[in-house]
Amino acid sequence: MSIFICPVCGEKLEISGNTYLCSEHHCFDRSRSGYVNLLLSKNTGSIVHGDNKLMVQARRRFLGKGYYEPLCTALCNAVSEYIKGNTILDAGCGEGYYTTAINGKLHEQNIAASVYGIDISKTAVEYAAKRCREAEFAVASVFHIPVGNSSCDMLVTLFAPYCGEEFRRVLNDNGVMIMAIPSENHLWELKKAVYDTPYKNEVRPYGLEGFRLEKQQRITYDISLDSQEDIDALFSMTPYYYRTGREQQERLAHIGNLCTKVDFELLLYRKF
Repeated sequence: MSIFICPVCGEKLEISGNTYLCSEHHCFDRSRSGYVNLLLSKNTGSIVHGDNKLMVQARRRFLGKGYYEPLCTALCNAVSEYIKGNTILDAGCGEGYYTTAINGKLHEQNIAASVYGIDISKTAVEYAAKRCREAEFAVASVFHIPVGNSSCDMLVTLFAPYCGEEFRRVLNDNGVMIMAIPSENHLWELKKAVYDTPYKNEVRPYGLEGFRLEKQQRITYDISLDSQEDIDALFSMTPYYYRTGREQQERLAHIGNLCTKVDFELLLYRKF
């Protein structure tokens, strides 16, 4: 049974074979990769929503080498500790690195839960669906989540846009939201290698309407990138790549190795 609802009329979607069908007879086919596209948009053929193929592949290569494994471990531990119920939504799941790890941790701990993931990037969701067959994925926006009211026990949002109204709507009473954001020193040495006057990240106050902060964990350490391929992958998966000119991009093109700090905030909230 799926928690997804029809993006047209809001009725519950039932799965019949490879088709999602609502009571109003709106239907959506599941792709061969295993995901369903629930993003309603005009001219979808000419618009690339979310991360493009370059960013998705770069992130997939980089994360696959374990550079962010401490964050992933902390996230999975928090999920297994705080999950009460059986429905988890990864809102902004990307290519499924963290979603897959969460699903694996639940199995390891013998916790019965259903994992869902949404992302606005079709390319990312396709990779995610291929990577984690046990989870259910949809192309969708976090600003219009195709999930019923109060249908999730936990919501995970990692470096994704924040939409408090939708997150509160889909979480049930006392539901848990786990958020990961970059802290002030994240990728500081990478920035110094690119920019003449680098700036540290602004970390906003933790307070969020309708949520109570229950736990904050800072995860910071250094990573050493010993290949140009890994440096390029890290840079390409960040917004910096698209905010810099050719001259700035060229500064990284041949440096060969880089040691930089990664600095995260893992925040756990409870809806009230």
